[in-house]
Amino acid sequence: MESVVVMLPSLGIGHLISMVELGELILTHDPTFTITILLTPAHYETKSTANYIKNVTSTTPSITFHNLPTLPHPPDTSTHFFDHVFQISKLYKPIIRDTLQTISEKSTIKAGILDFMSNDAFEVCTSLNIPTYYLFTGSAFGLNIMLYMRTLHEKISESFKDLRTYIQPPGTPPIYSLDMPMTMYDRNSNSYKSLLSVSENMAKSSGIIVNTFAKLEPKVMKAIADGECIPDGPTPPTYYVGPLIRDNSDDNSGDKCLKWLNLQPSKSVVVLIFGSMGKFKKDQLKEMAKGLEKSGQRFLWVVRSPPPENQKVHEFALKEPDLDDLLPAGFIERNKEKGLVVKNWAPQGEILRHESVGGFVCHCGWNSVLEAMHNGVPLVAWPLYAEQKMNRVYLVEGIKVALPLQMGEDGFVTAEELAERLRELMEEDSGKKLREHVSAISESAKAAVMDGGSSRVAVAEFVESLKSVRV
Repeated sequence: MESVVVMLPSLGIGHLISMVELGELILTHDPTFTITILLTPAHYETKSTANYIKNVTSTTPSITFHNLPTLPHPPDTSTHFFDHVFQISKLYKPIIRDTLQTISEKSTIKAGILDFMSNDAFEVCTSLNIPTYYLFTGSAFGLNIMLYMRTLHEKISESFKDLRTYIQPPGTPPIYSLDMPMTMYDRNSNSYKSLLSVSENMAKSSGIIVNTFAKLEPKVMKAIADGECIPDGPTPPTYYVGPLIRDNSDDNSGDKCLKWLNLQPSKSVVVLIFGSMGKFKKDQLKEMAKGLEKSGQRFLWVVRSPPPENQKVHEFALKEPDLDDLLPAGFIERNKEKGLVVKNWAPQGEILRHESVGGFVCHCGWNSVLEAMHNGVPLVAWPLYAEQKMNRVYLVEGIKVALPLQMGEDGFVTAEELAERLRELMEEDSGKKLREHVSAISESAKAAVMDGGSSRVAVAEFVESLKSVRV
């Protein structure tokens, strides 16, 4: 029977792309494997995701997508996105069990690889004696926090939202309690309990694959390897295989961006893109426009319509933004020589690779950080949701690849603050030193994924571990 690796990605294009990239690396190392990726109907909520899946299917026949059926009783869509995703994972447990049993009738399942938000499948896989791994699409720093969460839970009796003090996980900068992910704020919440379960299961897993590379996070990786994050037991094998990045270009909207960038001087453009779910209220968009104009810098800015007050956090749909309404009067006309405003989406990977790009205002999502590091583009950190405030601490104080923005308690950034940080990044000595540091990291990122590089060696070790497993 053929050897198959079954993958269960979470929702969100970034999580899916990382899974596919890992699948392709497994196949490159050993083409005798096949990869089966289980998808729920919710994975197809956006056109770009559906097109991406179609493209992978046509170019890599050894990767197949198995579409799970629609749930007879879908979860409550009024819940927070994070809780919604975990609810989906829990409700699909019996369907996933049946699917795995069906696959195992014709193939040997060598491993199940889970996204951490597909955590409920851990119990299913292990009960079927399937070696179960996690693909952690965040940083080694994020994994450090996840693994150490059980210890924090035992050491600290209060919720992080009530703590108002600094936390010191092993190998990381001190983290203020309110900079921890909001999903961890309340120890009695469903989201906290879900993450605590992830922490417990990861510690019992067959191994953890991480989307990062050795030279980027050595201090945190050492803490994990030394067992400091799981002090009460063995640490599973950990494989650092990144950066796992891939362009997701699905239409011609990128042509306009790249043609405009071709006309700009080298390292002169600041890019502002805020992930697949980043949206701002109207007053913040107007303030950003004022800040860009005040900074005097060239810019490429992706603008989306603000989320309606009653919008569910997990709605991916993007409606056409009315730029005349959202931006100050005359803004686009006044800045047409220096700036390009793009509606909803732009090919971030291609843009960050472009010679004219010199800085990136980033929401601190790890996929975006890796793309920037791979291309040697320094950051201005503007966290919006999930673990991004915690990531900002790490990017600024830990690996020192970003400048921080001063934000109000409600997350608001003034035009003056944005303008000042952009000028610092693009014109001042501190920005120049940051760019030199990130340029060196870029060389390390590229070396890691070359033949013999640290990440390719880690992939080989992981694949060899799969081949040695007897199931």
